[in-house]
Amino acid sequence: MNTRKLTGRISADAIRHMELPRLSPQILQRYARLSDLTGVLSDAMDQLRLRGAIPACILMPNLPQARLVGQAVTVRNVERDEDPWTCAGTGVGKMAEHEAYNLADPGDVIVIEGLMGVSNMGGQSATVAHRARCAGAIIDGSFRDPGTSRELGFPIWAKGVTPITGKWRLKTVEINGPVRISGITVQAGDLVAADEAGVVFVPYEHAEQVLAEAERIDAGDTRQKTDIAAGIDLATLAATKYK
Repeated sequence: MNTRKLTGRISADAIRHMELPRLSPQILQRYARLSDLTGVLSDAMDQLRLRGAIPACILMPNLPQARLVGQAVTVRNVERDEDPWTCAGTGVGKMAEHEAYNLADPGDVIVIEGLMGVSNMGGQSATVAHRARCAGAIIDGSFRDPGTSRELGFPIWAKGVTPITGKWRLKTVEINGPVRISGITVQAGDLVAADEAGVVFVPYEHAEQVLAEAERIDAGDTRQKTDIAAGIDLATLAATKYK
């Protein structure tokens, strides 16, 4: 049972799940061993008629060599009704992504349905997420202070960066509920895989099925690479079914 003390940044009623359904460490390790992580998972999802892949031209990595596998802790942000200057005058911010970090286990991935053009995660926020040992963040929207997350080695996949604070412009309305990320519905606890090619979300209930298919495809790719490196003639390569 999760006994963490809540931060109070959002009503407890807006936290849909205090605990996530958990995949075994062995499942997560097998995902992490896939050689072409998001490419193989995208192919596996196609075979199983599942949607979940988002290319890096939509969600761009701040660290091109970064790679992660973890489970989603979700945050949903919406635009505030008041104008930002009035909100700045009151000094009352309504962002609550820190509650997600508070509820996350080490290795979890923060997944934010957010806004474009304003920051859904700033440098200090990324620092707290890193301190909480979150694996990284996926943001359907913008973030700011890119130098801070880069210096931390904290990977973020997002639609862009911005200098404009979200503190006076958005509010967090739900933690660990369903979110929409570039047209994909993501539930808290879903598997998240990301690398320089993009992001793949695997529904929790399909995680083992997708993994088995991905490992089959990955093994075929490995055999094909071995044959290419060994100089197998093109006619034989073309006639061989690898996957």
